[in-house]
Amino acid sequence: MDQYVPKGVTYLPCFILMDPNPIRTALNVCKDLIAHKVYAVIVSHPLTGDLSPAAVSYTSGFYHIPVIGISSRDSAFSDKNIHVSFLRTVPPYSHQADVWVELLKHFNYMKVIFIHSSDTDGRALLGRFQSTSQSQQDDVEIKVQVESVIEFEPGLENFTEQLLDIRSAQARVYLMYAGKKDASVIFRDAGMLNMTETGYVWIVTEQALEANNVPEGTLGLKLVNATAEQAHIQDSIFVLTSALRELTSMKNITEAPSDCETSGTIWDTGKQLFEYIMKQELLDGQTGKVAFDENGDRVNAEYDVVNIKENQVQEAVGHYLFSREVDRMRLTLDDTAILWPGRIRTKPEGFMIPTHLKVLTIAEKPFVYVREAKDDKCNQDEIPCPHFNSSDDGTGAIDTVMHCCRGFCMDLLQELAKTINFTYSLALSPDGLFGNYVIRNTTVGGKKEWTGLIGELVAERADMIVAPLTINPERAEFIEFSKPFKYQGITILEKKPSRSSTLVSFLQPFSNTLWILVMVSVHVVALVLYLLDRFSPFGRFKLANTDGTEEDALNLSSAIWFAWGVLLNSGIGEGTPRSFSARVLGMVWAGFAMIIVASYTANLAAFLVLERPKTKLTGINDARLRNTMENLTCATVKGSAVDMYFKRQVELSNMYRTMEANNYDTAEDAIEDVKRGKLMAFIWDSSRLDFEAAQDCELVTAGELFGRSGYGIGLQKGSPWADAVTLAILDFHESGFMESLDNRWILQGNLNLAQCEQNEKTPNTLGLKNMAGVFILVAGGIAFGVVLILIEMVYKKHQTRKQKRLELARHAADKWRGAIERGCPEAVEVSPESG
Repeated sequence: MDQYVPKGVTYLPCFILMDPNPIRTALNVCKDLIAHKVYAVIVSHPLTGDLSPAAVSYTSGFYHIPVIGISSRDSAFSDKNIHVSFLRTVPPYSHQADVWVELLKHFNYMKVIFIHSSDTDGRALLGRFQSTSQSQQDDVEIKVQVESVIEFEPGLENFTEQLLDIRSAQARVYLMYAGKKDASVIFRDAGMLNMTETGYVWIVTEQALEANNVPEGTLGLKLVNATAEQAHIQDSIFVLTSALRELTSMKNITEAPSDCETSGTIWDTGKQLFEYIMKQELLDGQTGKVAFDENGDRVNAEYDVVNIKENQVQEAVGHYLFSREVDRMRLTLDDTAILWPGRIRTKPEGFMIPTHLKVLTIAEKPFVYVREAKDDKCNQDEIPCPHFNSSDDGTGAIDTVMHCCRGFCMDLLQELAKTINFTYSLALSPDGLFGNYVIRNTTVGGKKEWTGLIGELVAERADMIVAPLTINPERAEFIEFSKPFKYQGITILEKKPSRSSTLVSFLQPFSNTLWILVMVSVHVVALVLYLLDRFSPFGRFKLANTDGTEEDALNLSSAIWFAWGVLLNSGIGEGTPRSFSARVLGMVWAGFAMIIVASYTANLAAFLVLERPKTKLTGINDARLRNTMENLTCATVKGSAVDMYFKRQVELSNMYRTMEANNYDTAEDAIEDVKRGKLMAFIWDSSRLDFEAAQDCELVTAGELFGRSGYGIGLQKGSPWADAVTLAILDFHESGFMESLDNRWILQGNLNLAQCEQNEKTPNTLGLKNMAGVFILVAGGIAFGVVLILIEMVYKKHQTRKQKRLELARHAADKWRGAIERGCPEAVEVSPESG
């Protein structure tokens, strides 16, 4: 055929039979094949028995002579470190994993149990299944999950113990790779445990189908053209001739080795020929499309999907064929023709739905209120919720301290359990955290794991999370979320700024300079009044009475008293100016005092009776939040959904770096620090912060919502409860149940919020805090007056004593003077003590 064989070229065949003794086979290859300078070898062997082409592969591979196997399916031949020049037109047993993955996707079985023998083929099948199930699926949501792997040593006598271990698992889909004898033992013990009846699914490999007790309803695979030796030989010949034609046109062909004893070097042309063979594609071969992968294994091999019917009848119910339209393998199945275990025609669910769930929650007002139960009893509207202990044997045992939980999420959990019919045991988060994706082991190659609530769910130590759990991409990659039961966003909580009132608040209406000028003006006016009244020629007026007395002029003390009295708007009973010039100045001073007092009163109202100050921040775009140089501390909770949001937002990276050092372990601690003024801005879920702001009039949320998301119920990946929970939540939204929960738990603070708003609308009244300085001024005046009276009393007492001494001395001097004047002969003795 000219399209394969160049003109003038003839390919000569030779053949030998394999010997059961691999050493004799190797010697025969040297004597009868290599001696004839063969360029390639096509090898077959009986499908049963221990005869293996390994000796042919080893011997030919030493010189890198390509060997094409047409019946060898052991996975060991895929190892190119051992079988360096081996290819095959049949796939290894491990390639059945590709069909298994397609079957599982078709039936929508996302959780399976894998049973395999601990030989090369069993391990290779498991490895290929795990890699294929993850790499071939574009949608991360539908990755097949292997719930359990059971590995056994070939030569089984009993498999009951292993079956009992997987009997309690959720998955009811069993993928099995086993030889004929081992499969017979497994099927026997599974039948005794009723694990081959209704609800179970068995998908097995070709060898297992050869057992004489394969259960009805089992699905298996059979390679198409597996025994068509003539067809495989023909396809191998076409592949070889195509490779040789390309090789002769591109490379120089060297002579093949001719003697095993003298030829000690690797044949370069053989290596090149092997590479050309691996590149060949035969579209219309006798066995379908022939192509090879990087290990020299056949790809695009075709399988029949076999279903075991009554009396061990094997019937093909589907095919795995190459489709030229899509240029890949395609699975076609006749679902109506499949007989499932238990002789049913409807597809089993493939899993056992547990009816008792381990539910986790976390303390977060108003969704979950937690209190310690002193008498180990909870009220009617509460649910017992001890702390979850994940360090036990995996049963989810809990500690001895009992807590009681109530709130929005607890009412939702009770209604969910009633609606979709499950029981539950509730526990609190083991570490009080929602969970973060962190490196557990700090050594090189440390593994990243989830902590907190999500860590327990990912590790399958819990079944459900009922808490204000924010739905975000990081979490959704590892756990399943229901539809949101509440929509919310992120906002900022801060304390309302309060005006600081000092002891001298009453002095704020005027500046210090103005106060000094007023004080100076009082005394200057008093001095001028005194001088005008003192030196005015008309400053004294005779009284109308007949005693002829005159009214005294205004002295300095009275002038100061008058000036202060007019300024402070007090009645002046006496000590008023008497001259016309002084009275004109007094009237001007009175007008000045009126203006000063009116201005002071107006400004006092402006300073002390103010509107409620508005929030300091305008929202997430406030320059003070974005500018790391500003002295404004903001924070969120470590590892929370809000923390993850800031990590994702590139434009918030500077702000996040500043926040990261201030982040808190819990929202409770952060809110308390906001109340105390220790933290200026706390960024958290709007539902919680709106609730806190409604409870405390001193707190306020700033700006508009950002990072909108929702709270959802968390479940394990592939959980059978996911759809039921989502449908129930959608029904709750439609029926008004979610609205009733909002009214009861979240909007209950609206009454307090209304009171806060009413307080904001009414003007502030002056209190002691504002006017304390005035009272201190009065107290200071009283104290100063007392001190002055004491000084006056002491001074008066001193003056009185001095006056008495002067009077005694004067009296003695008068007596002595009188005696002298009367000429009395007796001398008057005046004692020194008398003065």
